[in-house]
Amino acid sequence: MISGQLKALKDEEVFEVPVLGSPYSKMLGLHLKRDEKGKITTIMKYSDDLIGVPFPPALHGGPLIALLEMASFFELAWELNIEFIPKTIDVNVDFLRMGKPQDCFASAKIFRRGRRFANLHAKIWQEDFDKPIATARLHFLIIDPTKKRVQKD
Repeated sequence: MISGQLKALKDEEVFEVPVLGSPYSKMLGLHLKRDEKGKITTIMKYSDDLIGVPFPPALHGGPLIALLEMASFFELAWELNIEFIPKTIDVNVDFLRMGKPQDCFASAKIFRRGRRFANLHAKIWQEDFDKPIATARLHFLIIDPTKKRVQKD
């Protein structure tokens, strides 16, 4: 599971590893990278399967949205040490530029977190961090589904 992989990487100072445990992550070519500052970045390695428009070649929006969501999940799992997959409540995406046929980088930041919900901002860039190709606002339910809640009458 992805959360187990993240837990094993906590002691590593700097790393770049492929994401394990999900066929979808493998198909997208997702990698996790931690830089010298401790920041987590999700990388989507380029593949011809990610092209949505053949001429001029542009990345399909579906994998870009998946990258934004996965980068947000990784940020939540990394910062909160959760061992379950949070439920996505809402995703609002702004496509800003055409995605070129090359690797994409994504990062997310927890904007607000409560006991039940977390709000994040995420962005994807390719060549320049300051020129994102897409941004998103995401809302997650962060209650562990395996924990039983006591119902009040």
